[in-house]
Formats: sequence, C-alpha cells, structure tokens
Amino acid sequence: MTEIHWYQLQNGSDIRGVALPGVADEPVNLTPEIAQRIAMGFAHWLSEQRGQPVGELAIAVGRDSRLSGPELMASIMAGLASLGVRVYDLGIASTPAMFMTTVTPAFAHADGDLNPCDGGIMLTASHLPFNRNGCKFFTAQGGLEKQNIRTILDLAAAHTFVPAATAGAIAPQDFMTTYAGQLVAMIRAGVNDPQDYDHPLKGLNIVVDAGNGAGGFYVSQVLEPLGADTTGSQFLEPDGMFPNHVPNPENAAAMAAIVDAVLTQKADFGIIFDTDVDRGAAVDATGQELNRNRLIALIAAITLREHPGSTVVTDSITSDGLTQFIEGELKGVHHRFKRGYKNVINEAVRLNATGQASWLAIETSGHGAMRENYFLDDGAYLVSKLLVELARAKGEGRSLSDLIASLAEPLESQEFRLTIKTPEFKTYGQQVIDDLTSFAASQEDWAIAPQNYEGVRVACSGEQGWFLLRLSLHDPVMPLNVETNLAGGVATIGRRLFAFLQAYPDLDLTSLKTLE
Repeated sequence: MTEIHWYQLQNGSDIRGVALPGVADEPVNLTPEIAQRIAMGFAHWLSEQRGQPVGELAIAVGRDSRLSGPELMASIMAGLASLGVRVYDLGIASTPAMFMTTVTPAFAHADGDLNPCDGGIMLTASHLPFNRNGCKFFTAQGGLEKQNIRTILDLAAAHTFVPAATAGAIAPQDFMTTYAGQLVAMIRAGVNDPQDYDHPLKGLNIVVDAGNGAGGFYVSQVLEPLGADTTGSQFLEPDGMFPNHVPNPENAAAMAAIVDAVLTQKADFGIIFDTDVDRGAAVDATGQELNRNRLIALIAAITLREHPGSTVVTDSITSDGLTQFIEGELKGVHHRFKRGYKNVINEAVRLNATGQASWLAIETSGHGAMRENYFLDDGAYLVSKLLVELARAKGEGRSLSDLIASLAEPLESQEFRLTIKTPEFKTYGQQVIDDLTSFAASQEDWAIAPQNYEGVRVACSGEQGWFLLRLSLHDPVMPLNVETNLAGGVATIGRRLFAFLQAYPDLDLTSLKTLE
C-alpha cells in the first residue's frame, strides 16, 4: 500500500476522502482497506468508551447513494465482523437515521431482546463531488468530536487489530421504515387533526427533490402515509453521479430546480434535501425560498412559540434582520456563534448546561438541530416540523410564510472567498483579521460588532449594513460576507476593503476586483 496520510482524511468531526478517480486527477486516498481500518479503529474506540469487549458491540452501518458506497460498506462490515462485532446492514440510509439506531430499541441482539445499537457508521461525503466519500460516526451521545476522530485515525494507523475467534454476524435490517415511522408519528401528533388524525396532510400537494441522494424515502414512507399528494416530486431515485444537480440546498441550481417544480406543479409546498438528509430547505406556494435566514426565522418562530424567551443559536453570518426578528418580534434571544454545525450544536448544549434554555441550534447552511430531537442535525425532522405548521396554517386559513412576514431582509447580500497563498495560512489570515480590526475601529462610520466569536464583524452605518471576514474552518480561504440595505452598498464596502487588503500580497483579491 502506498504511504497513507491518515490525518488528511479528517474533516473536522468527519472523515472525508477521494474514493474514486475522476476529478482533476485527484489521488484516491479512501480505499476499501483504509475505510475498513478506520471502522475497526472506531470499534476499538467505542469499546474503550463503553468499557466492554469489542466482540460484544453492535454497530449499524449505512450509506448514501455514492458509487463507491457498496464496496466501501462491504469492506467496513467485513472488518467489523472480523473483530466479533455484530453488524447491522442498513443499506441506503440517511445520516440522522444512523444516529437514531443508537437510541431506538429495534435491533435483535444475541439475547433475542430488542436494543439500540452501540454505535453507527454512515458512509457519506454530503454534497461533495461523486468521487468523494467519507464516514460519520455516532453513539447515543451524538456525533463524535474532532479529538475522537484523531484517536480513531491513530488506531487505524497502528493497525494492531486482533481478529476474534468467532466472527460477528452481519444482519440486514430495514431501519429506514422504523425511522420514517417516527417522523409520521411526530407529524400526526403535532397536527392532531380532529377530522382525520391519520392523514393530516390530506389536500396538500407537497413536492420533494431528493437530488438523487438518500432522501427519496420521505415521499413514499412519510408524506404518502400522511395523505399528501406528492405529484411533481423529482430525482427520488438514488444515483451516485448526481446527474440533475448538486444535492445541496445552498446550491443556486438546486434551489432553482425545486422552485421550478413547485411553480410548475402549482404545489402547496416544496422540500429539498442534501445527499444524506442531515440538511433540508423548503419553498412555499409562491416559489419563495425558505432557506438560510428565512429557514432559521421560520423554525425559530415555531420553537419560540413552544418555548418562549429561549435562545436560538446560529452561526456567525446570519443577518441583522434575523436578530431583530428573533429578539424584537419573537421576544427570544439570538446567540450568534461560530460557523460549523458542531460548533453551533455544542454551544446550544453548553448554554443549556449553564441554565440558559436553548431549544434550537441552526446554521445558515441548513444544518438544524433541536433539543427535543437529541440536538441531532436532521433535515427530515426539521421539514417535518414545518409540515406540522403548514397543516395547521391550512386549517386556519393562513399560510406558513405568514410567520415570517415581518422578517427584514437585506437589499443586497454577497459572499466573497479570498484565497490565502501561503502555507502558513492560519497565521497569515489571523494577522489580516487583527489588522483589519484596528483599521475598522479607526473608521468614523464603522464599528466593531460586540459579542463576535470568529473573525471580525463590522457594522457599517454609512452603507447601512455589515461585513464579516473570517478564516475558513479547514481551507486556506477567508470568506467575506457583506450585507447592506443601500443600493450599491456591497460594492462600496467591497471597494473600501479592497483598498485596505491590497497591502497583503498573499491574499488573492480576485473576487473583490470585480467591484472596482
């Protein structure tokens, strides 16, 4: 085997790698053997965490629709079974369902009783190109942390695994039906339709775009049993080449596809998932996209009605209008934290531990987690909450979007990505941020925003807006987000920043040059 750079496979709290050739001559670094060793490392890490022998563990394994999935999954399951682990083969599944295997007593263990699994492994690379793949790991406490992934990679690199005297069984299991049934039960109870409890979505035409990922189940196993008309749904069949559009609710072409489907069908609602269904977004009957700030505002309105005065944790690039909506209209607390869904979720968990009630943690990317649902970032659960409200609104003669009618949205909004061209990109980027902070503070019409947790966020009174410059979590890139309520305001802020940032030769300002 060629030299393996194990730590290069870590992507925060996940594993990500190139599983197939085909894009820009990228070398394959996530082979079946490497994936197997990583999974075996997880089993040993889990054994230590639980204080029980590896051979007594039960681990569920699932995958999204990627072409490399079947071979990687077979190798992973064989490796786990060689250690004596009892393995459950879930086939194509969603990432949230893989977590639910660890808290749902649906698996027949050796004693014959139904129990949760001790751990779950999901093979996915979210919305990345077709040749990528990766792993997400779960226990009943949730997804793993960065330091846990590093430990697992160390175990994989050491490769000191000893086969069990008796291999563990590999048992196929249709858990997606169980998971979908949980969503169905939640929607029925949430709507509590006195006329037709079992079919609360009857009379609603709801269109789903699964992007050829793992989300097609939502049509046949959730919406149709609830009575919805799903005519017009598209790209439900798993296809690892993703031939229709990138399966990503943040992608403009993907959102345009679901908007077009809703308007063409004259549907009541549209839903779009990413590849592994841990993110979702929606479209209302008028074709208005319910993503990013709108999605956060909508689910915040529902959450704060159920838990008045509680705190909504978001990432750092949410708009000032969202803050005004959460705190002024909904009378809640908006806690703007760092980018990264695990950062946002962990911050909400921390706030609850200190006595500050937080029931919602959500990123503008669509990763949304609710305290009532294990703080699991589950796109299907999130849109199911919206469907409960949609059904209630229909019964009361109003629309779902009425909930966010007073949300003030910026006139202009744009993101620029500035590449750092030096290997020491974190040090270089931090110096840029420090210097920009001093510069911004010296400007009469600019002010450093208080309680900012990453990069530098600046309120720009002259341009009636703000900007945030930060370091990417993993890449040599500095994302710059700019929003204003003034026509031409983004260009004005951009030009002022361009003039300042020209002093940094290792910062690629190509994207800002277009504003000159």
